[in-house]
Amino acid sequence: MADELVLLDCLVSMFGMRVRIALAEKGIKYEYREEDLDNKSTLLLETNPVHKKVPVLIHNGKPICESRIIVEYIDEVWKDKSPLMPSDPYQRAQARFWADFVDKKVFDAGRRIWRTKGEELEAAKKDLIDALEILEGELGDKPYFNGDTFGFSDLAFITFYSWFHTYEMCANFSIEKHCPKLIKWAKRCMERESVSKSLVDPITVYEEILMLKKKYGY
Repeated sequence: MADELVLLDCLVSMFGMRVRIALAEKGIKYEYREEDLDNKSTLLLETNPVHKKVPVLIHNGKPICESRIIVEYIDEVWKDKSPLMPSDPYQRAQARFWADFVDKKVFDAGRRIWRTKGEELEAAKKDLIDALEILEGELGDKPYFNGDTFGFSDLAFITFYSWFHTYEMCANFSIEKHCPKLIKWAKRCMERESVSKSLVDPITVYEEILMLKKKYGY
């Protein structure tokens, strides 16, 4: 019997985009269901009762939540197709470390950029630049964070590329000016069909954020 896969997601979610890339890398077909986060479906609330947020991957009726956990699950279940995690335990630990760094530092600073003003906005911009510079230092001259191959760390971070334009517009700065190697890395990742077809157009993200800023008075 074929696997039944349903992805509960939101188009502009950088976390949902991760799952979409992972599924595309593995060549796995699934049903996509867009969630209205202001009017969450009963299915979302039932399958993720703890956090009540996307993404949720439902595999043969069983839900898996949290994007990094979902990606690792996909990599383990379909392990014979385009492995995303390094085979070496230490390298796997490093990949998880940098993915965690992205979630804690980049996401937090980026969210504060579009939700705040004045001094708070400037502080958020500094924090984001600091985090991106650390990531650029880790990348160094390697093609990808994992080395010569696209992998878990790259997948965890590249989805934020869709949001770079929003950060720049809200905080009036250029990421490329501060981190040119990261932009070259991002464009290299975008050459992969799994990435280019999964990432949302930056203008779409920015328009969505403008609506949220107006709606909630950010």
